[in-house]
Order: sequence, then structure tokens, then C-alpha cells
Amino acid sequence: MFFPRGSSALCSFYNRATATRCWSRRFFATRSYDPLRILFCGSDEFSIASLQALHKEHLDRPDRISSIDVVCRPGKRVGRGLKKIREVPIKAAATELSLPIHEIDTFKGWTPPILPGGPINLIVAVSFGLFVPPRILNGAKYGGLNVHPSLLPDFRGPAPLHHTLLAGKTRTGVTLQTLHLKHFDHGVILQQTPAPGFEIDPNSCTVPELLDIVAPKGAEILVDGIRKGLFVPPVENAGWRVLEEGEPLVHAAKIMPEDRHINWTNWSWLDISRRNRVLGPLWSKALVPSDASAKSPSFQYRRVIFTEMEEAQPLKGSEAYAVVPGLPFVNGAHPGESREGKGVYVYTQDGRFVRIHQMKVEGEQNADALRAALKARMVGDRTFTSNGVEYTPFYNPLQ
Repeated sequence: MFFPRGSSALCSFYNRATATRCWSRRFFATRSYDPLRILFCGSDEFSIASLQALHKEHLDRPDRISSIDVVCRPGKRVGRGLKKIREVPIKAAATELSLPIHEIDTFKGWTPPILPGGPINLIVAVSFGLFVPPRILNGAKYGGLNVHPSLLPDFRGPAPLHHTLLAGKTRTGVTLQTLHLKHFDHGVILQQTPAPGFEIDPNSCTVPELLDIVAPKGAEILVDGIRKGLFVPPVENAGWRVLEEGEPLVHAAKIMPEDRHINWTNWSWLDISRRNRVLGPLWSKALVPSDASAKSPSFQYRRVIFTEMEEAQPLKGSEAYAVVPGLPFVNGAHPGESREGKGVYVYTQDGRFVRIHQMKVEGEQNADALRAALKARMVGDRTFTSNGVEYTPFYNPLQ
């Protein structure tokens, strides 16, 4: 490129070039800050990856991170008689790294330790579960940081990995944000996975597999943000995720038992199989007689957990049952007399034919589906013939 000496075009070119170089240096320059005395709040494998990365940075650059204290919740009593104590996983990781551990179930009445170098000056909360109150955040010179495994502002909440897969997303990422004084996951986005995020396969990926992907990426973005001093005021919003018109934000709410309850009227086989892969075995309620020997038996609902099921090729004449999604049936008459070649089948809302191999009836052990259904007296006593083939349905559709 050639400009005549002294021309206005030449001056304009050099002005723009100089401004660009200055902007680049300002953007990539590390902001100065005091040696960090970090209070790390965590719980699970996702937070363990970030803690280990911070500890390595502490060993490599003690002038950058001078100390790390770990806060976790106390272990919970579990099992029969509540005799065993299940500790949160990060406690073992912190112990292995020889880091100070503070076990608290609430921040009320608790104050961060005063260290030889001075008070805690940065709070880092990763998959912690407790809200860090303003009193603690305001007491730290640099406030707080959080790593979240989604492209915020989408999938705010405690279960972003589950909901990302349930929503069928093909791309996701990790976000480094500040800790908000009032709300979870509403801090300033300091850095996140570059657009458009990294690819995942929602039709095969499981939560543990996705965790293995995002945990090291979350640790990397946290350490990178600390190296750059992105938390030093004034902080700048680096979020790029823009929702398309009409696209709603998804709240990644805590996974509850009801999320595994099959809605046979509205869920397709894709919905059922995806939830089964992401959340684990699904369940429904089946109507069974409480006393089959009574002249007019009473009925009650019992929970049924489907521990193994798969899509299968429809049996001849079974299409008649497709009009009632969720109504299980057995191929053949009098299924209790001869079980060979017989199974438990059901149609989904979108007409997919599903065989239930194993299931657990409330109060019973996991067993072959037909054996479990017969033992619980779920199968009706009326046989129907369709296209010359006999089928015996359950008393009622699953609820």
C-alpha cells in the first residue's frame, strides 16, 4: 500500500493503525492485582477440575495466587439407619491437595478466615449450591467469580448439563462470570466459549460424557480469566450469545423425581429415550387390584420403574393398541400359563412400538417385565383378538 508523504490519507492510515495496536494491547494486557487469597466454594467433579487448575497455578505462580481455602458443605448421612456419611467429592480432592477446608451448611454467622497475608480477596464459586451472600462478596476486594457450563444467559440454574441435553442442543460452551449480589447466574459475563460454541451430539451424549468435556474447559477459562485479571474493576461484559427472535431462555431447574415421570399422552419415543439416557430410568403408575380374590376388588396405583426398554418392530395385529398410548399389553392369551416368547409391549404417543424388558414394581425387586407384571397382578383377565392374534392388555393405561 502506497501513500504520498504528508498526505491526509497517510495520516489517517497511521492513526487507525496506532489506535488498533493500542486497543489490542489494552484488550490482551493483564490487569495488575494483589496476590490472590482465594476462597473456593465447590462440591462436585465439575468444581474439582477448577480447583485442581487453580492449585497448579498457585504452585507455578505464587505471586499471582498466594493461597486457596476451600469451602464445602458437610457430609450427609445415608443408607439404612443413616449410619454412613457421604462426603461431597471436593473434600477428598482438597485434602489430597493439602488445602484448608471449611465445612459449612450456611453462611449465616460464618466469616472467612483472616490469613497471614491479609483477608480473603477473591471468592470463586463453582457448582457450589449455596448462594454466596453480599456480606461475603463485599468483604473480598475483587468480589467473586463463577464458572457455569452453558452459554449464558441460556440455561441458568443448577442443572445446565441435563437441560442442555434434554433440549436437544447441538452446541454448548462454558462461561466465566462475576457472582451477582442477589441472583444465581446473573453476573457480568467476563469470558465464554467463542461463538458458536463447541459441538455435541444430543442423541448419544450422556451427562457424564458432557461433564468430561466441560470440566477441563471450565477450569481453563477460569485460570485464563485470572491470568488476565478480568475480575479487576471496571469489569466488561464479553457475552455474545444473542437469542433469535421468539427463542425463549431455558431455565436449568434442579432435576426432580417428577422429571422422570413419563407423560404417555404427550411424549414421543425420542422424548422418552432421551430422558431415559439423560436422567436415568423413567417411571409411571399402573393400576393394580389390592385384593384380586375379592368379589369386587379395589384398585390402587403402584409406581413402576422401567429399568430396561427399547424400540422394537411392531407385532402383527398390535397396531390396534397404538390408539391408546401408554396401555401395556402382553402378546397371547393367558400369559401366566406359558411365558415363552411373550413380553410386555406399549405404544408411544408418536406410534413407536416399545418392548419393556425389565421393570421394578413398587415394593418389589427389579425383574423381567412380564414376571413383574404378573406378580403384581397388573395384567387384565380379558383377551382381545386383532388380525387373528390374541393380546392381553393391562387393566388401564399407565399414568
